[in-house]
Amino acid sequence: MRRVMMLGALIFVGVWSMAAVSGQQGEMNVEVERLEDNLFVLRGGGGNSAAFVTTDGVVLVDTKLAGWGQPLIDAIGELTSNPVTTIINTHAHFDHVDGSVEFPASVEFVAHENTQRLMRENNPVRGLGRPARPSPFQGDNGVGIPERVFSDTLTLGNGADRVELHYFGRAHTGGDAWVVFPALRVMHAGDAFPGKMVPIMDANNGGSGVDYPDTLRKASQGVTGIDRIITGHSTVMTPADLSEFADFVGAFRDDVRRAKRGGISAAAFVSSWEVPSRFAGYNKGPAERMTVYVQDMYDALP
Repeated sequence: MRRVMMLGALIFVGVWSMAAVSGQQGEMNVEVERLEDNLFVLRGGGGNSAAFVTTDGVVLVDTKLAGWGQPLIDAIGELTSNPVTTIINTHAHFDHVDGSVEFPASVEFVAHENTQRLMRENNPVRGLGRPARPSPFQGDNGVGIPERVFSDTLTLGNGADRVELHYFGRAHTGGDAWVVFPALRVMHAGDAFPGKMVPIMDANNGGSGVDYPDTLRKASQGVTGIDRIITGHSTVMTPADLSEFADFVGAFRDDVRRAKRGGISAAAFVSSWEVPSRFAGYNKGPAERMTVYVQDMYDALP
């Protein structure tokens, strides 16, 4: 039995597990946090999804792991009788897109043009140390592959139903979309802002640790009129948190640059590096994964 948990004022802390099944009896739980009467964060089964209920239908941001499409459909069905009409993918990673194949072919799938290409390529995520999972998408134009793409900006709907999509450059991947709900003053950042941690910098899918802080600053300064930000795997945060995250990733890049110039190996840097005290509450991440990203940054830095 699938459960939908209304979280109200309760906000969960930390990075959400990629486990496809949760609960002692194997239940697949979609946990719902209401931000507004028509905007919900849907947690569990991968990255944070968002359901925006419009006059004509539901705009869903990200669809989680394979097998989680139907639990999402069921959870949204308990919130509104409106059908899902549009799905926006913030990027190409499997824990944000693989559930798409369980939605009807009538849904319009939207993403950045690079995300469309990367979903077709199905590259392994750099740093996870595992091969690419089998793609659930049947062919380049199978159900779930975005057919509507954009390069810099795209607007969907109008008035209170307006949704704005922005691309500010390479960061977590090469196709990170920032999704804004202007009438509600909310933005979904996807995994470009996963939470307070050293992020995944997936060079296999166009990401860049060198460009990352600059992209974050463009997003922080380029999107105005918002109060809350839905993160990829953590709590709902604020524009001030995004600005701080940009500073954190920028400080990390600066430290990596100094280490390279000092002739320190990537592994030695990672073993000695600690989160600066001014960024209390941030996580360093697994050493094996970080070493991969630091070496990628070494290779890209002059």
